[in-house]
Amino acid sequence: MVFINPKTDFAFKKIFGSEQSKDILISFLNAILYEGNSTITDLEIINPYLAPKIRGVKETYLDVKAKITGGETVIIEMQVLNLEGFEKRILYNAAKAYSIQLDKGEDYTLLNPVIALTITDFEMFPNLDKVISRFVLKEKEYLVDYLIYDIELVFVELPKFHKELEQLETLTDKWIYFLKSARSLSAVPEIMGQVPEIQKAFGIANQANLNREELDDLEKREFYIHDQRNAVKKAVKQAVTQAVNEAVNETKIEIAKQLLDVLDEATISQKTGLSLEEIQKLRSGI
Repeated sequence: MVFINPKTDFAFKKIFGSEQSKDILISFLNAILYEGNSTITDLEIINPYLAPKIRGVKETYLDVKAKITGGETVIIEMQVLNLEGFEKRILYNAAKAYSIQLDKGEDYTLLNPVIALTITDFEMFPNLDKVISRFVLKEKEYLVDYLIYDIELVFVELPKFHKELEQLETLTDKWIYFLKSARSLSAVPEIMGQVPEIQKAFGIANQANLNREELDDLEKREFYIHDQRNAVKKAVKQAVTQAVNEAVNETKIEIAKQLLDVLDEATISQKTGLSLEEIQKLRSGI
């Protein structure tokens, strides 16, 4: 079997945000948010996945939004590229999901908590060694919780998860492994298939079950992500090369300045690699 990559926006929403994915999403959220406990017993997917897709709008991320047991809202975002402003967008989306619950004139007591769950394919918090981290409002000096616990930011950093298949123990382990490694598997591992919801997720992720339009959409999105990652790598490489060249040139200039009173311009140019024009400008103070 060939499984689609759950980390792409199309695949993630198809697996976790489809109408038939209610039980999958419940299991996943209980695993990530509640350590595998059956805290969530029911939910409503607010914006279920429907084909055809809207192309070119949200190429690298998506939201799956659900209302869970107790009236809380959970917004889930899968992010594969570390784009500028991403951390601000997380706050914006959480605040927006919280504020739009009320119509004009309604009482603030009607507001229900919002959990923003973000899964990243890169490290967001290099100083933290936890795979899952949770952030809430606290007093800055005493670290005391705010009076209400209504907005929580939860992050799952996939690169920090290093367990191999035989090391998987908890439901949380298995779901994170599914996200990180499903694309590289050729069959459903026995330890994963023991969880009915994960077995079902593999079924949805089976490439054989996709139609031609879905396969085309998936391929284009994977190409886009690949191109964006290469663009980032190229930009970093160019920046490093430029910085090195500038540093080398600055060193040459400093050496040339020290030799101005000792050697003639032609010799300084030969020793440093600077042009005669550059040496002359240094001598004249330009």
